[in-house]
Amino acid sequence: MKPRLMEALENMRRHNAGVMSRECFGFEPDVPYDALVVATSWKPDKTVLDPSFTVTQLTQHAYFSGFLVEKEGRRIAWAQTASGACNVLDHILVCAELSFRKMIFAGAVGGLTAAFPVGTICTPEVCFDGTYAGAYFEEKLPAFTPFAPVLPPDRDYVDRVIGLGRRLGYEIKPGKVFCTDSIALEYSHLDEIRATGAELIEMETALFYRLADLFEVPAVALLAVSDNSATGAPLLGRQEPCMDYHRARGWAIPDLIYHIAKGDE
Repeated sequence: MKPRLMEALENMRRHNAGVMSRECFGFEPDVPYDALVVATSWKPDKTVLDPSFTVTQLTQHAYFSGFLVEKEGRRIAWAQTASGACNVLDHILVCAELSFRKMIFAGAVGGLTAAFPVGTICTPEVCFDGTYAGAYFEEKLPAFTPFAPVLPPDRDYVDRVIGLGRRLGYEIKPGKVFCTDSIALEYSHLDEIRATGAELIEMETALFYRLADLFEVPAVALLAVSDNSATGAPLLGRQEPCMDYHRARGWAIPDLIYHIAKGDE
């Protein structure tokens, strides 16, 4: 853990009481977890379809909750937060109280080009940060610097996870991700967003990789394409469920999470 994260945690403790990770998620600091999953909106009791997993809900708050996900002796702390980089920052920072070996982001992403159809499993090779939340890690709050690139802190590790996926029969496709503060208004700026070189769009992975760098544990983001503005596959109002997306979210990504927690990468 880098000093900046330790400092942020101590500043929170100075103004709050109790064990924050327990209060927020039900995670215990003295329990070693094989992995921490960061998931915006995805609750494993609803989205994980593979019955070989055991899912226990630990907490339920208005817009975030904690779960223990287990399979064959592997213990996974699953932190579900609301969407948006600020929500990931606030709730995952308290997980600095925990002991875990891997850090995995699991969530949906929108496609900006026809090369990423709905149901594709992908991972960011670079994130263009259109949010401000990460600036709070600086010593002094800087002026907004739009669309600064954020890279996975350990690209070799991401490549190993891509290789793991290949061995398991899953293609994990690298892509350039734009991180937005608004879903509703992204459609009004699609030309500008695509002009950055982005092929995918979501809200949190730039912040996730900044956190992962501070946590100093191996980290990877696993994303399932849920919609695509380039091909006309909508996020809302789809007439029938997309089975490719549900297979990626409910079966493939949980299987990858298990094998990452197991250390197979």
